[in-house]
Amino acid sequence: MTGRSMRVLVTGAASGIGLGIASHFAERGHAVWLGDIDAAAAGRAADDLRRRGHVATGVALDVTSAADIDGLAGALGPDGVDLLVNNAGLQHVAPLEEFARDRWELLVAVMLTGAAMLTRALLPGMRRRGFGRIVNVGSIHSLVASPYKSAYVAAKHGLIGFAKTIALETADTDVTINTVCPSYVRTPLVDAQIAAQARAHGLPEQQVIDEIMLKPMPKRAFVTVEELGGIVEFLASDVARNVTGQWIAVDGGWTCQ
Repeated sequence: MTGRSMRVLVTGAASGIGLGIASHFAERGHAVWLGDIDAAAAGRAADDLRRRGHVATGVALDVTSAADIDGLAGALGPDGVDLLVNNAGLQHVAPLEEFARDRWELLVAVMLTGAAMLTRALLPGMRRRGFGRIVNVGSIHSLVASPYKSAYVAAKHGLIGFAKTIALETADTDVTINTVCPSYVRTPLVDAQIAAQARAHGLPEQQVIDEIMLKPMPKRAFVTVEELGGIVEFLASDVARNVTGQWIAVDGGWTCQ
């Protein structure tokens, strides 16, 4: 790691990948803020970490809300955070002809615009300290496409271009920004996708897992939140100070084919 105790903000942190990454850093002695649109769930997750002796705070955060972003940036103070993990996300599956405009706009607002605006709000504090790490949680769909996920794929692809641009804009200081691109992680979001695809294709859920989700992965295994926590930890470390504007595929060999 950096040899310093870090202040860490993770969005979409009440469950799934976000909670896994937040827990990873809390368990290693860092102060963690768990931001989530579900304030009650974020509070419960933070309470659980505190009961285990860690430093954690749950905060209400709708990344599509300028007021929420500005309010949180103000509450964090002029030093902001050392590590920002842009993880908030959601999914909607439909052919483009049936894809409601408001759903398209929401997915892009949460996963791309929200990440950009929160980064914009916290970047000045990183510049003042001369240190900062930003990690976007992308997806295998930052690199490849699947049918019926047009908004999700577009937003996740956009994170890579966004990171490349901010890497150039922050090259004059020890701030880095990268995108981690996992294939399927067994989270509540993925469980919902499994159920939806099972209904759409008239298949048992296990068949969806074996023949749709894991089939493109030579390793045929879900990615774990522990793996992602370790990768973010590396990107937050001093040895990764020259790793910036990059994407890291955690895909069991999917993109090797």
